[in-house]
Amino acid sequence: MKYLKWLGLGVLALAAVLLVGGLILPSAFSVSRSIAINAPADRIYALVADPRGWKQWSVWNRRDPAMQIEYAGPQSGTGAQWTWHSPSEGDGRMTFTDVVPAQRLGYELFLPDFGTTSRGDLGFKPEGSATRVTWTMNGDMGRDPLLHWVALNANSMIGKDFDAGLANLKVVAEKP
Repeated sequence: MKYLKWLGLGVLALAAVLLVGGLILPSAFSVSRSIAINAPADRIYALVADPRGWKQWSVWNRRDPAMQIEYAGPQSGTGAQWTWHSPSEGDGRMTFTDVVPAQRLGYELFLPDFGTTSRGDLGFKPEGSATRVTWTMNGDMGRDPLLHWVALNANSMIGKDFDAGLANLKVVAEKP
């Protein structure tokens, strides 16, 4: 009985730390990763500007090949959109919002599981005979103090997916 009391107090203390700590933590996050790809920007851009192309390199699609995907809007560029449903990867919607062919692709990412919308960007810059691809995403987890812990760890959690996705994009784009 005494142990249950201490266990209960321990659980209560942990909940208080998570709640109070979450209130103190910022809700905003930013993630950025970059890679040099030995391919021209227009070749890489073609793999990114059409949501259907993401299946070739996105780590999320590779982790769940059975992911249900629906496409809307134009096939590529501004307004192109894809929505997915996945038991392992969650649900989401990405809409391409600001596109400069072979230079930049901006997007809006809505994740209903978190009730958040983030903004991201894939940029393409010449770097010698290669192209430097930089993938960034900025978002805000809102007022929920528990989600502030997610924001705190977003760089490491999302960053490893960006690293893997960019590595896959490099392999696909560099194929002859």
